Amino acid sequence: MESPPLLGWMPEGGDPCLDLWLGVECVFSNITAIRLGGLNLGGELGSNLDFPSIMEIDLSNNHIGGTIPFTLPPTLTSLSLARNRLNGSIPDALSLLSQLSSLDLADNNLTGQLPSSMGSLSSLTSLLLQNNQLGGTLLVLQDIPLQELNIENNLFSGPIPPNVSNIPNLKKDGNPFNTTIIPTQSALAPSPVVTGLSPEESPWHVVYSPSDFPSPAPRKVKKSFLAKHGFWIAGAGTLIFIALGICVCTAWCCKRKPKDKNSQKLDLEAFPNTLHKPTHNDAAEKTSRFNEVPNRRTNSFPKVQDEQEGYVNTVTATSEYNNVSKPSLLQPPPHPLPIIPVEKVTVNSAVTTKAADRKIMTSSIKMYTVASLQQYTNSFSQENLIGEGTLGSVYRAELPDGKLLAVKKLDTRAFKDQTDEQFLQLVSSISKIQHVNIAKLVGYCAEYNQRLLIYEYCNNGTLQDALHGDDEHCIKFPWNERIKVALGAARALEYLHENFQPPIVHRNFRSANVLLNEKSEVCVSDCGLGHLLSSGAVGQLSGRLLTAYGYSAPEFESGSYTQQSDVFSFGVVMLELLTGRKSHDRSRPRGEQFLVRWAVPQLHDIDALSKMVDPHLNGSYSMKSLSRFADIVSSCIQREPEFRPAMSEIVQDLLLTM
Repeated sequence: MESPPLLGWMPEGGDPCLDLWLGVECVFSNITAIRLGGLNLGGELGSNLDFPSIMEIDLSNNHIGGTIPFTLPPTLTSLSLARNRLNGSIPDALSLLSQLSSLDLADNNLTGQLPSSMGSLSSLTSLLLQNNQLGGTLLVLQDIPLQELNIENNLFSGPIPPNVSNIPNLKKDGNPFNTTIIPTQSALAPSPVVTGLSPEESPWHVVYSPSDFPSPAPRKVKKSFLAKHGFWIAGAGTLIFIALGICVCTAWCCKRKPKDKNSQKLDLEAFPNTLHKPTHNDAAEKTSRFNEVPNRRTNSFPKVQDEQEGYVNTVTATSEYNNVSKPSLLQPPPHPLPIIPVEKVTVNSAVTTKAADRKIMTSSIKMYTVASLQQYTNSFSQENLIGEGTLGSVYRAELPDGKLLAVKKLDTRAFKDQTDEQFLQLVSSISKIQHVNIAKLVGYCAEYNQRLLIYEYCNNGTLQDALHGDDEHCIKFPWNERIKVALGAARALEYLHENFQPPIVHRNFRSANVLLNEKSEVCVSDCGLGHLLSSGAVGQLSGRLLTAYGYSAPEFESGSYTQQSDVFSFGVVMLELLTGRKSHDRSRPRGEQFLVRWAVPQLHDIDALSKMVDPHLNGSYSMKSLSRFADIVSSCIQREPEFRPAMSEIVQDLLLTM
């Protein structure tokens, strides 16, 4: 694979376990997992993935092309190659992965049918194939114990096996399915013939061949039957006719009630100025779209005119169904089942029974569509990628009026077990975080199994780039400016820890999350996202990165992370401001690679302290201010959490250094 430099990785030689290669997890000397999601990797996958003890491979959110290897480790329990550029078909080699429980191949360019050998994956419980060009039927999946299946926006067709339709978490929209379930033998008995309307007049018009119905009984038998039971048949028919009349009248009256109109209006107004009352043409258009074969996943998004247009034509199932009246809108069931067809109305996921609650929950910020964000980021192009982290990638978005925004595209692992309501609750919570030194959330997007957060854009990038970047991005901060940066970041953490209710632990504080606007003022990012880092694969990766890059407090090794852990990470960032060095730099001599370990013995030695200072400062600082700054750093990086000061104390101490 082609890739940017990875921490610890060597082109030849080296021990990935002993040398702590980034993304490699080991038990003793055995590699058990490779997690390199969202690291901008390119190239193609080779055939050298046959590790004897590996259980998890995650290469999602990269730019890997080519085909899926035909040889994969048989010990795998989880494989994620989602959101890459893979093409070709799914190989038969998957049948050898008898322990595989989770397979994620979503958002690639895969084609062809599902291999028949996939049916032997007896341990597979989660299969994600959405946004590809896979086709054929789903028969191969009917004996797999799946609990989660997402095949949206593909080319699958044919009937859906009963076992597949009963999967608890099934998503299948965007396929040219024959939506009939494969029948059991008992389901093949014919339904009664509907009479009373000519075939041309009836909206339920279905044409069947004579073989679809049982042969008529002999005339004598039929006459005898009618003679004996004609009275009861006539009576039953009359009762049915009366009952149908009552139902029609009741439905007509209910439709005229103002209460129902108001109820319908509530659903339509859940997204103001974006919906119109559906017409027969709308319904017909929906039906034709449902039967179209999607060309690619980008075509499944609505055309962009403004941020909300993706929700035009979205209505409740009741209001859309009530406007269906033309015979052409109702599709007949496939031969040979003589069953009266019922149109399945698909409702956009953005409108639910709790639409009004959602509106209230997120009323202070703007909702964007995936399609609009694709337009503003040039389809999330590489040239607009401005940062990558544990929770996902960040892209620059330019609106039609020229305004810039930062779009954080969350990694699917960060919200794997999160419902739509939980995500909206998270958005609501983050929107309440209002502080001049905290990046402001201005919008969100929750469509097509995507979660995106939209923030105000900071023109000067991150503190990490300003201190350690190339000459193009490096900012030569004078001493007082460095104190102001530290003070702004300290005030942000003080607000989260002591002023916001309930208090927030950042969990991921580092120089890469300290943003600088056009005035070089601080805006701390990722505030309120700590709980996404607290568990699961993302939590493990976050912990390893904090440790690997030298920001983690000692107590983190025992699984503890508190406000005082944020204080430790803040102290490391202050050390970066003081020395101009990275928190972890493998290019330096072994004793100087970890900044904290190297700096601690020198912070209280005035001569050593003078030599530690960033050479770019050229001595333009007072020793008194420098000494006070070093004292604050020393108090923040104390090994025992209880000896570290509160952020409010740090703010006061920093004010005294200016």
